[in-house]
Amino acid sequence: MEPDDEAVQREGAVSYGQPVPRDANHAPAYTRHAALRVHGFGDDLTAYASAQRHDPARCASFPQHQSHRYGEPTHVPAASFVAWVGDGGGSASATLERAMSEYGSGAGGALPEFVGAGGGDGIFRMPLRAAMHPGRPPPLEVRPHPLRETQVGSFLRTLACDPRRRQLWAGAESGVRVWRLDEVFDGWGAGARRGDEGSAPFRESVPVPPVLCVAVDGASGLVWTGHKDGRIRAWRMDHATAAGDGGGNAPMLKEALAWQAHSRTPVLAIVVTSYGEIWSGSEGGIIKAWPWDAIAKSLSLTQEEKHIAALLVERAYVDLRNHATVGNMCSLPSADVKHMLADHCRAKVWSLTSMTFALWDARTRDLLKVFGMDSQVESARLETPVMPEQFIEEEIKVKPTKKDKPQGSFTFFQKSRNALMGAADAVRRVATKGTLVEDNRRTEAVAQAMDGTIWSGCTNGSIIMWDGNGKKLQEFQHHISSVQCIETFGERVWVGYASGTIQVMDVEGNLLAGWTGHSCPVIKMAIGGSYIFTLAHHGGIRGWPLTSPSPLDDILRTELANRELSYTRLENIQIMVGTWNVAQEKASFDSLWCWLGSASSDVGLVVVGLQEVEMGAGALAIAAAKESVGLEGSTNGQWWIDNIGKTLDEGISFHRVGSRQLAGLLIAAWARNDLKPHVGDVDAAAVPCGFGRAIGNKGGVGLRIRVHDRRICFVNNHFAAHLENVSRRNADFDHIYRTMTFNKPHGSTASARSVQLHKAPSENQTDEDRPELAEADMVVFLGDFNYRLNGITYDEARDMVSQRSFDWLRERDQLRVEMKAGNVFQGMREGAIRFPPTYKFQRHQPGLSGYDSGEKKRIPAWCDRILYRDSRSVSIAGCSLESPVVAAITSYEACMDVTDSDHKPVRCTFSVDIARVDEMTRRQEYGKIIESDKKVCCFLQESHFVPDTIISTNNIILENSEDVVLRITNNCETSKAAFEILCEGQSTRKQDGTKSEILPRASCGFALWLEVQPSLGLIEPGETMEVTVHHEDFFTQEEFVDGVMQNWWCEATTDMEAVLLVNVTGSTSTEIITHRINVRHCCPAPSAPLPLNPPSITDAHIDAVSGEASGRRCSKNSQSNHLQRSDFTHFGSSEVHDLCGTRNMEK
Repeated sequence: MEPDDEAVQREGAVSYGQPVPRDANHAPAYTRHAALRVHGFGDDLTAYASAQRHDPARCASFPQHQSHRYGEPTHVPAASFVAWVGDGGGSASATLERAMSEYGSGAGGALPEFVGAGGGDGIFRMPLRAAMHPGRPPPLEVRPHPLRETQVGSFLRTLACDPRRRQLWAGAESGVRVWRLDEVFDGWGAGARRGDEGSAPFRESVPVPPVLCVAVDGASGLVWTGHKDGRIRAWRMDHATAAGDGGGNAPMLKEALAWQAHSRTPVLAIVVTSYGEIWSGSEGGIIKAWPWDAIAKSLSLTQEEKHIAALLVERAYVDLRNHATVGNMCSLPSADVKHMLADHCRAKVWSLTSMTFALWDARTRDLLKVFGMDSQVESARLETPVMPEQFIEEEIKVKPTKKDKPQGSFTFFQKSRNALMGAADAVRRVATKGTLVEDNRRTEAVAQAMDGTIWSGCTNGSIIMWDGNGKKLQEFQHHISSVQCIETFGERVWVGYASGTIQVMDVEGNLLAGWTGHSCPVIKMAIGGSYIFTLAHHGGIRGWPLTSPSPLDDILRTELANRELSYTRLENIQIMVGTWNVAQEKASFDSLWCWLGSASSDVGLVVVGLQEVEMGAGALAIAAAKESVGLEGSTNGQWWIDNIGKTLDEGISFHRVGSRQLAGLLIAAWARNDLKPHVGDVDAAAVPCGFGRAIGNKGGVGLRIRVHDRRICFVNNHFAAHLENVSRRNADFDHIYRTMTFNKPHGSTASARSVQLHKAPSENQTDEDRPELAEADMVVFLGDFNYRLNGITYDEARDMVSQRSFDWLRERDQLRVEMKAGNVFQGMREGAIRFPPTYKFQRHQPGLSGYDSGEKKRIPAWCDRILYRDSRSVSIAGCSLESPVVAAITSYEACMDVTDSDHKPVRCTFSVDIARVDEMTRRQEYGKIIESDKKVCCFLQESHFVPDTIISTNNIILENSEDVVLRITNNCETSKAAFEILCEGQSTRKQDGTKSEILPRASCGFALWLEVQPSLGLIEPGETMEVTVHHEDFFTQEEFVDGVMQNWWCEATTDMEAVLLVNVTGSTSTEIITHRINVRHCCPAPSAPLPLNPPSITDAHIDAVSGEASGRRCSKNSQSNHLQRSDFTHFGSSEVHDLCGTRNMEK
């Protein structure tokens, strides 16, 4: 489960269920849960087990605690008597104080707690949780969010799906993985790798270099992957079956074919064209193509001939950049090719850099157009000649010594050239347009809708719609976050954003729905099995029904909520938090043991915050300089981390999970060995508050830790000093709370080693701008807050301390007064203080006599504090999926015997209950609902509806260059029909009249002599789509070796046949209905006997174009084709066998 899974929908998203009523937020957990069911889902009001208490010594599911009664006390007694303090605060605070004195230490060993006012409003409102997110469709958790630490070297980076084989493929840093959608509801059993225990069973490949891009080709049954090492690999789909025993013991997948596509650069993009060729893009604007014939020949070789197969494909490439260069002039930019798209509707290919688009003819490989996001056509410019890669490799190999140095030199010069060309592009744009293209207008995603339009998404959230010729149709924006991926199917378009938001639109660009899909960027999407699958940056994969938003969402949500007991689990952990202002001193081992070691025996997580680890102008300047270049830490800081680790027996009992230092502020965390597998995703942040919010002598450092799928934040602070600076201390807290931004693994601007200086809070801050600390399930603030005692002298304070009159002193505590007024730490809790003030002491003087007796005689004060808030919106809430983290303070004390500093160290121990979801169990319950629920089955059956369509013919004979029109009619009067035309294969008719075996090709599989346009589209209800079928009398076959054309010829001497498949689908399911059409190309015969020694077609073709500057394919409009056609007699018009009577109706 992701930490945001239960969060109630934010503003701007479309609601799929009625949200929790506001008055329910102040009811007990079981009352709120029942209210959610009544108002949100219409169920009967029933007592719900989310309020049932549990034994903290056990970590089990709710059903094991059903024998407990609602009225019996829990081990968290503080929640039963601590009053909720509103904004008014006065009488409620007095009641709270009386409650604290009345209950004493509380029942069960938990301390009474003081709660600050103002915690229920604005950014201090508790994050609302629910068993099922009411603001989005219930997802199918294919792979729950794994801990980041378990994914090192194996993060998933791309996703693809074959709808008809029901396989979901993912490219990882270590290889590929494949899930069978028919087995997605199964469990692993034993043997799942760490981090994938809750995942659906999958099969993975042998280790290979990181996968950067993937393309699924259902026609050939292959999945193509591009890798960081510059190689392209092919994987057979029929070998990708899930492990039968559920234990992950199936043999690993091995590639069917692999070759070195780019010798020194990664494969950034890969696409399969309408004619079955593989095109790949790389750095420096390099684009290569591999003809299908060479690939098919290599695939036919045996495993023993693997090396020969790779070499055969490697040398068959076509360098499209050189192909598009005429006289050293080329309009292609030298920037990296980030994305490629096959326009199967018009048999074209789009290649995209961050700022430009290039449009190619997939059949002739001609470059048609290069243009920018403003549709302005890019002009050709001088292309610096570069030797082909293969030639350079050979040159390096022949050198007898120091062969690595020339290779490195070439790499340096190549990269330098690319950088210079990129700079030249920027200068050219300045000269032509007057300004640089804004960085937030980079293209990050591209896809083709079923109506043939091309959609591209930008980093500023805008979406541009293009026609097939590169003309901008419209531009719109529905979200401010960066677009990361786009996927289309039927009448709908899905967009994934860096914020984790998913939006659904129609093909006109109208927004239909939106929801928060993940807690981090949605980087890839894929469609299959009536789901759209989304891959988040953290590696989690979710499937969303293609029908969403629809009534199915409400049915699934209700049914899953009804089964909450079966997949809810409770955990209990002990957390110890310590704070100490060390005053630039170093502590003895005995002091560290007294502070931490003696109390850590039963603790699972230890978090320590230190202040004034090092101070002084020089240290602060060095720290600021390090922060500016992304560095942090110091020798003193490392000494403290090492010695605290020794005190905790690090490496044997505990493991350090994270740390962060900002000048004198240091925070570090350790997890016990048995808890470590459930702790991860550790992020860090720092916010300076000193000297204009720029220097770290004052400020805060924080760690955000995921524990049992819940986010817990710890923030170590040092606020402004001196008695009179109360408002500055309040402002320091507010600044840290609002602006602390934890680092993101996807490389956002706020990283663990960056300081937030410019994030200004908005007066009308919406939920979309809520601080990250406000979204955590639990937040702990610790440190030297520097709040003092008001209206008291030094001597009075000493007397009261000696008499242990702490209640009287607390009334003068600045922090307590400000919290009552709701000015600081709004809604946060602090345990009852039963220890003397911790500041200020003379070093190395034990006992209370050690208070400062010098000239200044600083009044003793509780400067060092630890406060927290959990996910309870009311004090009496129990632990449930609505209040997933409920904490109680079991001890809060100062180590008065430690004398190494002028402050005393303070520690606080929490007993924390955590409610989590067993994702495997919930996914299995999801599968049971899909299979057995009558309402769901009925709705799914209706959603699998495919509109009724007819075709005008199923036999076409082509005899000359005239176009033949194929008509596809949508007989449905209510729904649009989506169609796609593929070529199942082609064959040749022999002289004896028999046909050869049908040979399939990749992708759409069109033969080079056949053109079908449009090959996909949407048909309105009751309308007819006309598809043009055309053939080339003379089509050119070319043979390339090392990017240089070695041989070429025209083939038109035999009759050719092809089988077209017209696949028709609806908009909410991948179910298809297929129409089969036989297309025959009859080769024309000469009207008179040919000469005894006629010139060969190949020779004639070469002669016809020998004078041209470039040897490109002949198109149907080329002059050379017209010359050759004069040698043959033309037949009459094409014959079409009209089985549906369309032609007779027209007559």
